[in-house]
Amino acid sequence: MDGIGVSVSIEVYRDAWGVPHLRAADPDELAFAQGRVTARDRAWQLEVERHRARGTTAAFLGAAELGWDTFARRSRLADTARRCFERLERDDAPTAAWVRAYVAGVNDGLAEGARRAPEFDETGLTPGRWEPWTPLAVWLSTHILFAGFPTKLWREEVAGRLGEEWTELFATDGPGTAGSNGWMVAGERTASGAALIAGDPHRFIEAPGVYQQIRLACDAYDVVGIAVPGIPGLAHFGHAGPVAWAITNAMADYQDLYRERLRRLPDGGVEAYGPEGWRPAAAHTETIEVAGGEPVVVEVVETERGPVIIGLDDGAGDGSSAWEAVSLRYPPRVTGELGFGVLPALLRARTVADVDAALDGWVEPVNVVLAADTRGGLLHRVAGHVPVRARANSLRIVPAWDPAHSWEAAPAPLPRAEVRGHAVMANARGLAAPLGVEFAPPHRAARIDALLGASADWTPETTTAVHRDTDNASAARLLAAVARAGGAEAGDAGADDAATGGTGAGARLSPAAAAVRDRLLAWDRRMDAESTDAGLYAAVRGAVVRRLAAHEAFAALREPAPYPEVFRPWLALGPRVAYALETLLVAGPVPAGDVDRIVREALDEVGAGEPPAAWGVTHRLAPWQALPDPDDAQWPGLGGDHDCVLSSSSVPGWTDRSARASAARYVWDLADRERSGWIVPFGASGVPGDPHHRDQLPLWLRGDLAPVTTDWQYLTKEQG
Repeated sequence: MDGIGVSVSIEVYRDAWGVPHLRAADPDELAFAQGRVTARDRAWQLEVERHRARGTTAAFLGAAELGWDTFARRSRLADTARRCFERLERDDAPTAAWVRAYVAGVNDGLAEGARRAPEFDETGLTPGRWEPWTPLAVWLSTHILFAGFPTKLWREEVAGRLGEEWTELFATDGPGTAGSNGWMVAGERTASGAALIAGDPHRFIEAPGVYQQIRLACDAYDVVGIAVPGIPGLAHFGHAGPVAWAITNAMADYQDLYRERLRRLPDGGVEAYGPEGWRPAAAHTETIEVAGGEPVVVEVVETERGPVIIGLDDGAGDGSSAWEAVSLRYPPRVTGELGFGVLPALLRARTVADVDAALDGWVEPVNVVLAADTRGGLLHRVAGHVPVRARANSLRIVPAWDPAHSWEAAPAPLPRAEVRGHAVMANARGLAAPLGVEFAPPHRAARIDALLGASADWTPETTTAVHRDTDNASAARLLAAVARAGGAEAGDAGADDAATGGTGAGARLSPAAAAVRDRLLAWDRRMDAESTDAGLYAAVRGAVVRRLAAHEAFAALREPAPYPEVFRPWLALGPRVAYALETLLVAGPVPAGDVDRIVREALDEVGAGEPPAAWGVTHRLAPWQALPDPDDAQWPGLGGDHDCVLSSSSVPGWTDRSARASAARYVWDLADRERSGWIVPFGASGVPGDPHHRDQLPLWLRGDLAPVTTDWQYLTKEQG
């Protein structure tokens, strides 16, 4: 085993869904097994992630990946991972050895996995070699944009182009961020008398999936859970028998952007202007290979604040002039800690106190955590590293030369709460409010809370049904505007028209538009895939969003922001308007009369066109794939919407296709682990043609869960 000094007595079992259940003598050997089986099942996915972390994807995927590769190089992801692993080896040698064992397993299984994966031949990619720090780099790459620091770029543009007073107008769980649902019901309100934990992480859907069901069993522990491929252990969701845990994104702000003044020295070096004046900045160049194109040389500069990620292409000079750039400061780069010591500690946990103690070492991303144990213990807390600094740091780009924007040595204290009956975590402003700026609208959290409050006899089966809920509370404001539209067509429109010049809320609707209005006002507000009324609502919403985005009040924001393409999802006006629609209908620079006119025009547009199809006809899955599948028609229609419990996000006004949805769902039963359930969008295997490549998709679409099977006699042992 690559010299890690353990014997190999690994057993691999599979359940009916191909989920690997691994058994080994000790934790290091088990980590090796996890790495090896992941490489065999998902070699292509692992290698794509390794290259993304290193900034080398353009070498086999082409020039389209140059934006990401440049960002990965300039933000120093791989170098930060090396630093963090070096510190892990110094401070926590057993965890470092455990990570090494996982990496050895990946390297042992990659060749076999690559032979099964056709993408390697298609791209000409040869499997590489994982380094001990590679899992840390994959973790950083996966989460570096998780906290949404590009939103600060957007606020900067809004302040400069629209006005300071509108800086937080578009505040929302907006494009590019990641959310989740999670909830816990205490034993006093379940049929069994033991707690239930359930939820689903919302991420960009990728094929293969970003989560992997797995079981890890050795003499020290036996845990089922949902892993991140490329990362040892079960960081986010696990059930160890006596204790279970789950997380959601806390929506905390823990990354800062600094406006830097840089100047070039005669010898080609770079200096940055900070609180103590001009100081040397580290600078070097790196070459990005591009499949089918010429190599691209990028400069990598790091100031005392952090790596420079924006503005280096303008850096020519001989020291006589300076230019401005933007640097990124993020905790692992500053502290050299990523919190990987938490991962084996979670596997060893037996009580919520164990989980709680382990999470004190968590760094990134910042999460809200729920945990329960069979003794009746309950835990609801925030975990992660949030720096203490000026409020302005959380809102905008701040000047690097002002010492008021430096970080304090100790991180912020982390909130926790007592659980009474049940607890909900759904990215809304609540437990983590002191740590962030923008949170998800309250609709998902409020809906789950209301559903849980309706029963005191919860079971795993009834808990699973909560996942399927499609009530869309965020529709209320648009429906209220629809109700105002054309309210006078029954015969008293003349007076209203005179008062409004024929454009106000009381102006007469066409018969077709009035029919649309009436249907929407009778709609049950459910975004079911088969619902034509939901399709009608989506069509009207899209028309409203397009018109709002085209309003002259937002003209200054239409010009593309001068930032790298990788940040575009956070900076496009259309998606920003779409996700902030609730706010913009009642506040903002568009006058109320114009909002009413826009809603009327949208009703007219939809009424005059072909009747919209059922919601699921246009609201189809659109997963990201490193190599896009030419058969787009294969992707099914979905129910739900951004603010439904059944969350499946699109960009209203531009596309109904859903790139973000539940990347996994789970119910952990503390009374009987065998009554738990889990699901991923596709399957356990990342290999096209494998029986378990997409066999879970029908269940996922229905909102069902696959059973968690832990009795070894009902599993199939893998030979060889």
